[in-house]
Amino acid sequence: MAERRVTIGWAEGLHARPASIFVRAATAAGVPITIAKGDGTPVNAASMLAVLGLGAQGGEEVVLATNTDDAEVAEVALDRLAKLVAEGLEELPETV
Repeated sequence: MAERRVTIGWAEGLHARPASIFVRAATAAGVPITIAKGDGTPVNAASMLAVLGLGAQGGEEVVLATNTDDAEVAEVALDRLAKLVAEGLEELPETV
């Protein structure tokens, strides 16, 4: 299992617009991704309700993970999502 620990860069955390951006990016990753708040229970990163249910605030740490067999795809997907979350970007970066 590959994972990334990242601090949320959006001041408002994973709420409304940032959560929507994140969920769209997680869905587009092409591999199943989970997100957990700190050491909490992981939820499906492609589910808007699950992500909003985390109640993750700006500055808190989240754990992004995937359990796919394709290690290269997993690493690229997690790196891109980690950058998105850490920098509070408005869209998924083209490259890592």
